[in-house]
Amino acid sequence: MIRTTRSILLLAAIAGPLYGADLSQIRNYIEYSPSLASAGQPSKEQLAALQEAGFERVAYIAFSNSRGAIADEDAIVKELGMDYVQVPVIWDAPSKADFYAFAGALQREPGKKTLVHCQANYRASAFAFLYRVLYEDVPVAAAKADMNSIWVPNETWRNLIMDVLEDNGVSSDCDGCNWEAED
Repeated sequence: MIRTTRSILLLAAIAGPLYGADLSQIRNYIEYSPSLASAGQPSKEQLAALQEAGFERVAYIAFSNSRGAIADEDAIVKELGMDYVQVPVIWDAPSKADFYAFAGALQREPGKKTLVHCQANYRASAFAFLYRVLYEDVPVAAAKADMNSIWVPNETWRNLIMDVLEDNGVSSDCDGCNWEAED
């Protein structure tokens, strides 16, 4: 019996990655805490893997007709038993209202394990940066380092970040923080 159990566990360990998508395979996936991660567009299989990994909510901050978007993502996520939030953010014109709509949705149930995503994890990582700094008390330098591991925001997104931080009385100054980017 012990040998059979060990064999089953070994087989599960070897075969496990073959069934269901590995979260690290989602484009630009980054886990910030046990309850918050961001990424680029997951596939249908990766959405199921998120549910299997304990995610309870998916927040999509792009448009349903964005290149590479899954047309029925909302239905897939709901069928998997997760909550679905969508705040369509225009890439060239993100607004403070967009961020506050996103943050308000997450704040209704702040401990819910959430994946925030867009197509490439640029919008999502910028919103995650702001959310973590403003609502989770993550230091600006740490949150910025995480965001910069995905991308360095362009002028449009930098301006949004600065405006939201200023609205909330948070300084963007931090040791080693360079907010300039090649546009």
